[in-house]
Amino acid sequence: MPTLLRAIGDLGFENPMPVQEQVIPELLGDNRDLVALAQTGTGKTAAFGLPLLQLIDTSSTEPQALVLAPTRELCLQIAGDLADFAKYTSDIRIIPVYGGSSIESQIRALRAGAQIIVATPGRLIDLIGRGVVSLAGVRTVVLDEADEMLNMGFVDSINDILDHVPDDRKMLLFSATMPAEVARIAKRYMRDPKEIVVGTRNEGAANVRHIYYMVQARDKYATLKRVADYNPSIYAIIFCRTRRDTQEIADALIHDGYNADALHGDLSQQQRDLTMRKFRDRVTRLLVATDVAARGLDVDDLTHVINYGLPDDTAVYTHRSGRTGRAGKTGISVAIIHSREKGRLREIERIIGKTFEHKDVPTPERIIEKQLYSLADRLERVAVNDDEIDKYVAGVEKKLSWLSTRDFLKRVLSLEFNRLLDYYKDAPAIENISDRPDKKARREAPATPRDKDRRTADRGMARIYVNAGKNDGFYAGNLIDLLNHTVQGQRVDVGRIDLMPGYSLFDVRKADAARVVGSLKGADFLGKRLYSEIADPDKDYARAATRRSKTAGADTPRPEKKRKHKK
Repeated sequence: MPTLLRAIGDLGFENPMPVQEQVIPELLGDNRDLVALAQTGTGKTAAFGLPLLQLIDTSSTEPQALVLAPTRELCLQIAGDLADFAKYTSDIRIIPVYGGSSIESQIRALRAGAQIIVATPGRLIDLIGRGVVSLAGVRTVVLDEADEMLNMGFVDSINDILDHVPDDRKMLLFSATMPAEVARIAKRYMRDPKEIVVGTRNEGAANVRHIYYMVQARDKYATLKRVADYNPSIYAIIFCRTRRDTQEIADALIHDGYNADALHGDLSQQQRDLTMRKFRDRVTRLLVATDVAARGLDVDDLTHVINYGLPDDTAVYTHRSGRTGRAGKTGISVAIIHSREKGRLREIERIIGKTFEHKDVPTPERIIEKQLYSLADRLERVAVNDDEIDKYVAGVEKKLSWLSTRDFLKRVLSLEFNRLLDYYKDAPAIENISDRPDKKARREAPATPRDKDRRTADRGMARIYVNAGKNDGFYAGNLIDLLNHTVQGQRVDVGRIDLMPGYSLFDVRKADAARVVGSLKGADFLGKRLYSEIADPDKDYARAATRRSKTAGADTPRPEKKRKHKK
């Protein structure tokens, strides 16, 4: 269609991407269903959108094509892209329907007629229930990012929606991965679908480099800052597991002078829209987000995706890393992990078919050098308006004539980097955990009192004792959960944890020690009254625990022995 060719020419399309080369002929050809496995950012919208527009019957205003997307953001992005493709094609109406916006205005738009509906499942179910939308004339259904929709719990809604479309419709399923739930949808609703795989099933995006830093848990935030500082042009999403972590890390980054913001489920739709607008406009350079909040985000030119810890589900990692390295560009996926996550990392490597590069955390010297050279590059490339600036150069040159060239450069660099220089001047060292420890050296090393009893805290930390151990069913997860629920105020970062049969020792930052001890004293763990203190390196906690276990009575008190009195 000439009007479509003209529109995509305006958008800068020259050669089709692999997914487009394979999908477009199939959709314009026979009436066979199609499953396409391709990463986010590979050109999927054009792959299904251009054929949809080509096949629309403009003489009818009833819905002929339905595109389902997992999130409001992706829904709007798809509808916007389709509108761009159709800008020279008259009489085609594309309506996005989604939650978080006025349903009355969407109802008015639908009643005016639309051949293509782009919808989130929840809002579409609502509109069907109100009798506003009829899907009886739909000839094509597209499920975009099907795996994410199922991860978000939309399986029942999808089943309900598909029950309202004709049996003879064509169905297209696009997904980055192919988990069992997606396969079940395909088996139930698709007729002998043809499968197109761009790359390899479940693999990570081809243009993404995967690296990781393995550090102590207490050093993860400092490592995050060093990664940001080492990449002066960074434009990244930082993924966290919980809403609380997301907000706290964003707040800490903002406090430390970074252009950062948070995106999570506790924000209102208006707050989310503002956050995303600032991020897309690059006012915000670091977006700290939960996986749920970031699903469906379509942001171009991300330099990095940073995993502040690994997700439990490999498909989630695939989606995270696929946010960068889009449309043929390169990107970097960074994982900041501790040693207990190494097994999970290897499992992700196996499934996505990629090898993670182990990197040492950048040193202050390397970071400052990288920042200085970046400034030098910017100075070389800056556009100079000679006619305007020359009017002021003479006066400034006279004022600074007493400075040598070297002194002038020192002042320019200090003006830009004093904050960075001050921060890294006394920055503590970050211990890089070896990727493959020397087991022989570890076996041959002489035992030390610290190896035997571990009562000494790491630098900058305080060692806390609590009178519950493995014999009480008390493990690391219980400790973290207990701290999250009993310690008020800012989240406590926990360092090394040593679990003994009758007690436990763990590290927290010195500033948090008194607050932790006070909160744990008298707390209840499965009916056991807890006692806590800042650990004394000279105290034999093992012997004390043994004494307690020997003197502990049964549930019923023993009768006291009668004492014999001398006459």
